[in-house]
Amino acid sequence: MRESLTGRIFSMIDRNLARGIFVVLLALLFGVPAVLHYPIGNFARGGPGLFPTMVSGILGVIGLSMIIRSRFTRPERLEINLKNIGIIIASLVVFALVSEHLNMIAGIVLMVFIAALAGTNYSWWRNVKVSAMLVIFAFGFQRLLGLNLPLY
Repeated sequence: MRESLTGRIFSMIDRNLARGIFVVLLALLFGVPAVLHYPIGNFARGGPGLFPTMVSGILGVIGLSMIIRSRFTRPERLEINLKNIGIIIASLVVFALVSEHLNMIAGIVLMVFIAALAGTNYSWWRNVKVSAMLVIFAFGFQRLLGLNLPLY
């Protein structure tokens, strides 16, 4: 049976290298606009561009280290699983809709339980623990940072 053109292209791409390139591109996607459009300020009086620039810089270094590391490890075939990509996108859409119309705690729990369907082994107990930790982080962002999150 003939392999499709897409299958042949992805079979030639090293998964580790692709991960590194993706992380570097993500860093550039957020870092470049932050540097160009927002004042950075300094560490004593940081501007709105300081935090995204710092995070993008760290992410860029991590991505570059992943690219370099990929040159010293055995290449692994990149496989694209469209079903899992659809499940993850669906979990994010459910999170947004439920958070908007009900509350964010329910959105977090549903997102975790739906996204876990994309994994190889489903564990409801692990999903409960992950959901609890994310809810705790959300309360921390709400209480400690003063973010206006519709948690309940």
